[in-house]
Amino acid sequence: ALLFTHRGLSGPAILQISSYWREGDAISLSLQPELDCLDLLKTARRDNGRQAVQTVLGQYLPKRLAQYWTERHGLEKPLADLSDKVLAGIADALRNWQIKPAGSEGYRTAEVTLGGIDTQVLDSKTMQVKTVPGLYFIGEAVDVTGWLGGYNFQWAWASGHAAGHAA
Repeated sequence: ALLFTHRGLSGPAILQISSYWREGDAISLSLQPELDCLDLLKTARRDNGRQAVQTVLGQYLPKRLAQYWTERHGLEKPLADLSDKVLAGIADALRNWQIKPAGSEGYRTAEVTLGGIDTQVLDSKTMQVKTVPGLYFIGEAVDVTGWLGGYNFQWAWASGHAAGHAA
């Protein structure tokens, strides 16, 4: 659900949180959340302590990401040279990797936007502006934000249907 691209982060997870993220905020990523990384690293150290952390992580993460991540965290030593405390720190960092995006691509490439006509000024059954007879707003012009997965399409169709029947 998360993609690392040549331009930054993308994918369904990023598109979903983009409605909530604000420029300057950090994002917490959990790489391989279903995996017990501490147990994995301890087992790898016991079985072959000469392995690098990058080699072990490269079995569960894209190899280039494992390389980048271990270099960035200064983990080029063999597993045998790393204490339980260091391994626990690695596991914790994999569960809670903090990154701060430099920005977004903005409105030009947005798939979903926030804001619009306040729903309080609309009749919910007809989508007509309560104070301006004959003026209707539907879909993404209205301040309604749906989850990724077709909810915005459903809102657009449903609100259009309501306004069409009322007009």
